Amino acid sequence: MTQVHVSNHPLIRHKLTLLRCRETEPKKFRELVRELAMLLAYEATADLRVRETPVHTPLATTAGYELTDKIGLVPILRAGLGMVDGIWEMMPASEVWHIGLYRDHKTLQPVQYYNKLPVMPTVQVCLILDPMLATGGSAVATVDLLKKWGAKRIKFVGIIGAPEGIAHLTSAHPDVPIHLAAVDDHLTPEPSRPDEPPPGFIVPGLGDAGDRQFGTA
Repeated sequence: MTQVHVSNHPLIRHKLTLLRCRETEPKKFRELVRELAMLLAYEATADLRVRETPVHTPLATTAGYELTDKIGLVPILRAGLGMVDGIWEMMPASEVWHIGLYRDHKTLQPVQYYNKLPVMPTVQVCLILDPMLATGGSAVATVDLLKKWGAKRIKFVGIIGAPEGIAHLTSAHPDVPIHLAAVDDHLTPEPSRPDEPPPGFIVPGLGDAGDRQFGTA
């Protein structure tokens, strides 16, 4: 799985631990998602193309560099919204295009309800943003949309991935790099008792990333 990049950066590991904690309140949770997104995007954009350009310092003229790739941020609603601001702060010229998908809790299949992509691609690199890569259905559906749209370079930036979701995405789109803070153990199975969690949640995970961000748990 050469396309799967799991960060071992100490800051990411520390902040992920705080994010997982069930005592972390929504305000702090949102701050951590934003910070983790910044750190992960830093690693995910290490191969962006630049061109040399002169820069005039107070003392001399020297060689500088500017980005030539235009970036599109594609958050999967609603949990992906929390990852936008941190990355946008680092790359303020990025365009943001929202994709609305929700996972049917019975079939675990993605259902699209919103698509704000323009008619033609306007960026060179698309970063799909979603904190959790669980079954992989939403990620695969989003890549399908972006490729049909005409996007040439696509990357997935998440926080936690399950082996099942990673396998699904890499099988469907082996050309899409996946950047994560951690790969967890497994997904929850179909419950056998009413008090068990619903299927398709990452274990150990952190619960529902959308609910925890927006205080709707």
